[in-house]
Amino acid sequence: MKQEFTHTELAQILTSISDEGQMGKLLQDFLTPQELEDLVLRWEIVKLLHSGMPQREIAKQLGVAIGTVSRGARELKYGHNGFVKLLESMEENGEK
Repeated sequence: MKQEFTHTELAQILTSISDEGQMGKLLQDFLTPQELEDLVLRWEIVKLLHSGMPQREIAKQLGVAIGTVSRGARELKYGHNGFVKLLESMEENGEK
């Protein structure tokens, strides 16, 4: 019997955790070290793109391929607005 996976269940789990240390441990359990590193890098790319830094400069600064940065730019422009809403919320709260 195949269990049905839903993004909603995972979203509920993640949003129920308010403790930063507990969240970090959960992410380490969910993800391989490489996946976690990739996630952190993707977030850094998105933040720099949102700040207006040119794609080629981001690629050079972070030591990644321009295609990696372009993927982040596409997500910002055509994605589900998750990045944009989070970044705007962080700006409203004075976070970077």
